[in-house]
Amino acid sequence: MSESTDFSLYGGAESVGPCEKPSKQCYGNANRAPRRTVILSPTAQDDGVSYLGPPQDPHDFLWLMTEEPHRSRRAAILKAHPEIKKLMGYTRTTKYVILFVVLLQLCTMYYLRNTHPFSLKFIVLAYVIGGTANHNLFVGIHEITHNLAFRSIAANKALAIFANLPIAVPYAAMFKRYHMEHHRYMGEDGVDVDLPSSLELLVLNNVAGKVFFTVFQILFYALRPTFIRSQKLTPWHGYNTAVVFIFDYFVVKHFGWIPIVYFIMSSFFAGSWHPSAGHFIAEHYLWDGLDQETYSYYGPLNWVAFNVGYHNEHHDFPSVPWTRLPEVRRLAPEFYDTIASHPSWPMVIVNFIRDKEVGIFARAKRNARLQDDAKDNGNNAKRPTVLAADMMLDDVQPDMDPDSE
Repeated sequence: MSESTDFSLYGGAESVGPCEKPSKQCYGNANRAPRRTVILSPTAQDDGVSYLGPPQDPHDFLWLMTEEPHRSRRAAILKAHPEIKKLMGYTRTTKYVILFVVLLQLCTMYYLRNTHPFSLKFIVLAYVIGGTANHNLFVGIHEITHNLAFRSIAANKALAIFANLPIAVPYAAMFKRYHMEHHRYMGEDGVDVDLPSSLELLVLNNVAGKVFFTVFQILFYALRPTFIRSQKLTPWHGYNTAVVFIFDYFVVKHFGWIPIVYFIMSSFFAGSWHPSAGHFIAEHYLWDGLDQETYSYYGPLNWVAFNVGYHNEHHDFPSVPWTRLPEVRRLAPEFYDTIASHPSWPMVIVNFIRDKEVGIFARAKRNARLQDDAKDNGNNAKRPTVLAADMMLDDVQPDMDPDSE
C-alpha cells in the first residue's frame, strides 16, 4: 500500500467528527431525523431506534475496501440452511404474469386510442394502470434476466423481449449484461452502472437536484450506462431492437400515435413519483448512518412487483425465483429480520428528498478489483471464482423441477 494513500477516503472516516469513541450515545438522535429504516427483530447491536454511525460526508460517496457483502452472506446462510438450495430454479408462474400484464397494457392502449393524451382520464389511467403495469414489466424483465422463467436460456431472452413491448423502447437485452455486472461487481466504480456518477453528485447534490432525480430517475438508469460503460452488441440486441420497433410501427399504423404516447407515459410514470418506483432508491442507497449496502422491503407493493422488495434475499440468492424469496427469509430469519429494511417504498422517495443525511452521495463505492474489468466491454472480462449459488449470474440454468414450489 502506498504511503500516500489517504485512508480517509475509505469507510467514511472523515465524517466521524468530534466523537473520539463512537457509540450509540455519541451519535444519538439530537438534531437528526428519526431513523427511516426498521429492524423487525431488534438486537443488542441494533435496536432499530438509535443511530449506529455518524451522518455520511455529503461531498463524496462512501468508499470501501471490503468486498461486496452478499458472497460471504450467501456462504454463511447456506452453511446454516443448506435446504435453501432446494428453492433454486425457474418457476412457471412468471410467464403467465407477464402475459397478463402485456395483455392488460394492450387492452388499455386500445381503450385510450382516441383519447387526448392531456385529458384527465388518459393521465390517470396512464399513471394508475400504465405506471403500475410497466413497472411490473421492468421488474419482470429483471426476473427473467436471471433465467428464472424457463429452463431454456433462449426462451428467457425471448420472453424478456415480449415483456419489453409495452415499454415501447428496446432495452431488455442491454439490461441483462449490465445487471449481471451489478450483481457480480456490486459497488465497483466504473463497472456497476447502478451507481450514480461523480457528475450526478456534483450537479444533483441538493434538494432541487433530488427532486429532479426522483422525477426523471428512469432516464438516469437508461442513459447512465451509455456514458459509463459501453457493451459489445450481440444478435439478441438486434432482435430486441427490431421486434420492439416493428411492434411500435404496427401500433402506429393501425391505431395511431396515441397508444405509443400511452406506453411511453406509462414507462415514465413507472420510474418517477410512483409508489412502486421507490424501490429504485430503496434497494442500495445508504440510510441512517449505516454502511449496509442492500435493503429489503416486505410490504404489499411486492404483490405487483415480482417480490423485488426482497432485495437482500435476491442478492444473496439470485438463482431463487420471486415466488420463493419469502421462503428464503422464513428459513433464515436470523439473517434478514435483524438487519435494516424499509417499511414503505413511497416514503423512501419523500425521505430521500427531504432528509439531509441521504442523497446522491449515499452510495457505497469500491475501486474495481481488476483494472482490465473496468476497461473491458463486459463480455470477456476475467471473472473471479464463484459459488455454485452464483450460477444464474450468467447464462446458466440449473436442472430444477419447476413443480417443486
